[in-house]
Amino acid sequence: MGGCVGRYWEGWEDTQSRGSSRNGGRGGRNEPLKKDRPKWKSDYPMTEGQLRSKRDEFWDTAPAFEGRKEIWDALKAAAVALEGSDHDLAQAIVDGASITLPHGTLAECYDELGNRYQLPVYCLAPPVNLISERSDDDPSDGPEPAVAPKKEFQLKVRLSTGTDLRLSASMADTIGLLKKQLQAQEDIDAGHQRWFFSGKLLTDKTRLQDTKIQKDFVIQVIVNPQALRGPKLSPTSPTTNSPTPTTNTPTPAADASSPTSTSE
Repeated sequence: MGGCVGRYWEGWEDTQSRGSSRNGGRGGRNEPLKKDRPKWKSDYPMTEGQLRSKRDEFWDTAPAFEGRKEIWDALKAAAVALEGSDHDLAQAIVDGASITLPHGTLAECYDELGNRYQLPVYCLAPPVNLISERSDDDPSDGPEPAVAPKKEFQLKVRLSTGTDLRLSASMADTIGLLKKQLQAQEDIDAGHQRWFFSGKLLTDKTRLQDTKIQKDFVIQVIVNPQALRGPKLSPTSPTTNSPTPTTNTPTPAADASSPTSTSE
């Protein structure tokens, strides 16, 4: 943890005689708060969100160390004001809490009881290698997916009927568009198709690039049996097959009457 608190500042007694014009002779050297913020580099590139989380973690746990909570709160308020370029407010907070700054920085300071407070550098300034987080409307996010659509490939599709086929597709195509292509090719209504990849149901608005499908991967298509039952099967086929053995026996005896019986 970057914020440790010492119970006593070494050399405090030796410097008490010097006094200070800023702290009303409270004792100890006290410099005005410097406007310049420290420059430092993180061990790894840090995003703004990671920096906020790191700071929040410190301020949440800092009062658990030795020291007074009201001083920790004052230091946090002063650090926030200083980062917002409000130097006068930060100085007023420090003075109001009777905080002594031997070096003119919040990195090391003391309260009027002699307790030492140390703030980590990441609470005082962002690192020089801070990564800006992109917003959703960042134009730099748009062009990349627009390049892929122009490259077409043969998409492998496996129907629940056991049929394998290929569709001409691009990574920008939506599942709804591919359903219509399958309907035109195999006469299977788009509403009776359910597309799955990696065990997930693909909605009509899903694009192939969102599924991260690669070459030679197969998309499963479950076809509703109702889409095949009507057009594929003839209504007379079940009646002509099953009764054939029984209709053969009376046929010789009723040759003359057969036309009249069928018409009836």
